[in-house]
Amino acid sequence: MRSTLWALAITLCCLGSPAAAAGIQLLDADPALSGAIWYPCAAEPTHVALGRLSVGADFDLKGVKDCPVTGAKLPLVIFSHGRGGWFGQHHDTVEALADAGFIVAAINHPGDTYGDSSRRDTLSVWGSRPADIVRLLDFMLNNWKDRAAIDPGKVGFFGFSLGGSTGLVLMGTKPDFARVASLCKETTGACAQLHSGETPPDPIRDARIRAAVIVDPAPATLTRENLAAVKVPFQFWRSQFGGPGVGDGSGNARVAEGLPGKPDIHVVPAGHYAFLAPCSTDLAAAVPRICTDVPAGFDRAGFHREFNAAVVKYFREQLAAGDR
Repeated sequence: MRSTLWALAITLCCLGSPAAAAGIQLLDADPALSGAIWYPCAAEPTHVALGRLSVGADFDLKGVKDCPVTGAKLPLVIFSHGRGGWFGQHHDTVEALADAGFIVAAINHPGDTYGDSSRRDTLSVWGSRPADIVRLLDFMLNNWKDRAAIDPGKVGFFGFSLGGSTGLVLMGTKPDFARVASLCKETTGACAQLHSGETPPDPIRDARIRAAVIVDPAPATLTRENLAAVKVPFQFWRSQFGGPGVGDGSGNARVAEGLPGKPDIHVVPAGHYAFLAPCSTDLAAAVPRICTDVPAGFDRAGFHREFNAAVVKYFREQLAAGDR
């Protein structure tokens, strides 16, 4: 399906399921696996205190901490946040998936997350980010205490912004750094490394990913040629007006035109940050940059009800068809 504008009038009852409650386990023992796991739970959700995992503003994550996992042979979806983001920035989408019968895991990307920018503007992040996801997936399937509840043959991926690019690397793209170098005007960071002849890291692939939702990826490394290597089905979302890291929106319009096959493409009449979880009044006052939408007046909360339902529907079709 291809849509030129995301229709805000889609009937929600046809796309999603009633909200239940997401169990949540926090991962805070290992800096390389710092984040959370969400999953179906039969108890009533409440506000979750993040403790050492707090990012300095209350994003109002809700769930049932350490609730027993409900269900068996559940599909798993791994989340990758955007540049400088954190594991909870898509918590409403994560909670919707957990309510719908998915196990979901998200971690902070060391070196490119809130409070740690040590790799953020370097070429190394193109190797470290995919490696982070492989490590998380290894943990979930091999070491998580509730791993028996996962169906290892039903693994999905959700990535936003640079997280979307991370997913495309894991699914087979080889980033076109020659194209990036030709566009680079900066004299520091990754641009300086490319202009000095440094070699980018080799792509890391993970064949365990069976389906993905790719949201407004960083477009500079993507071309029709390297996207043709992706054989994993994925749903593609882009913002019409773009924002930090993705330009004015034209880059992902170009990417969408170059996607192979008949991809499921959605264009949202808003800016890049519209894909982040809706902000409370207090959060908008604390972090206005990520809570201010383009155009002004865009109904982020209304959009997310439909966005989350569409993401759940897609992953159900790709990973859980016939199980529910």
